[in-house]
Amino acid sequence: MNFRTFDLNLLRVLDGMLAMRNTTRVGESIGLSQPAVSSALRRLRDVLNDPLFVRQGQVLVPTDFALSLQEPVRSALNNLESALSGGGDFDPAHISRNFVIGASDFFHEMLMPRLAGIVSMQAPNVRLKLLAAETETFGAMLTANRFDMALSIGVDTPAWVERSPAFRASNSVVARRGHKLLGSLQRRDTVPLDLFCGLPQVIFSVTEEFTHFEDAALSRIGRARHVQMSVPGYYGVGRIVAQTDLIGVLPTRFALSVADKLGLEIFRLPFEMPLVEMFLYWRSRDTTSLEQGWLRSLVLDLLSPLDEVHFPIHPDDRGPPRGAVVAPIPG
Repeated sequence: MNFRTFDLNLLRVLDGMLAMRNTTRVGESIGLSQPAVSSALRRLRDVLNDPLFVRQGQVLVPTDFALSLQEPVRSALNNLESALSGGGDFDPAHISRNFVIGASDFFHEMLMPRLAGIVSMQAPNVRLKLLAAETETFGAMLTANRFDMALSIGVDTPAWVERSPAFRASNSVVARRGHKLLGSLQRRDTVPLDLFCGLPQVIFSVTEEFTHFEDAALSRIGRARHVQMSVPGYYGVGRIVAQTDLIGVLPTRFALSVADKLGLEIFRLPFEMPLVEMFLYWRSRDTTSLEQGWLRSLVLDLLSPLDEVHFPIHPDDRGPPRGAVVAPIPG
């Protein structure tokens, strides 16, 4: 290949194809027609002497050589973007692209309404999509470019994934208002441990197991609870609790946000748990991207008030802890 005559615009097409595997979507993202993208792809194949993408059914699959170019091409484009930005001011109003965030439905309630309002003002040509992100698979989905970034608990990730702390949050028990076995409790009271363990529960889980964080804490004090149902969404937990005698456990600020809409009462867990730490994850190659950096900073700024270490929940919402059994945290 003669690099001196190589059309560097083709790298944008290659980068888009490696990310999206679809000529129409690539064209929409970089302002080209689908035929123009297909033509650029043919030129790339001729210049690089490799098919680059082969069709398997309805899917375009990259060759090994194409995959070997993914990281260096994206890194080169990011570096070029940063260099050309120079001393000029970055203006999100000039961004025209889609961003995909991997996250649970907790963020439907606690992030997206405020994020949508700010993005619509600052970057009206940006489109946002929130996709479900399972803890066990979001690393692979980052690899496959399904997400631009993901919000999740702390997990082990490959070296090419960066992360930043987002917030730390507590959990609380929720039950429908007027629950016959919890009627003697006032809001902010601690649910008795025997009652908590004996009542049927619905939990949030995206795995095949009928367990969540609370079960590990109960196990440390030699107890277990009665989990009758599992759903992959926090709002689903709230809806089921609101219409049955099942109880549930929700992130406290999420519970406070939906309690009046769903008709829920909020109580304390009868054992102590560490705050759940949430992180924002992204690919290392995107660290220098001004566009990605703008959105990451915006997301982290909007989530920072949820951190219960720096912004404790007001006593009027939860009150002082009473009667909790301490579950020792392994050191």
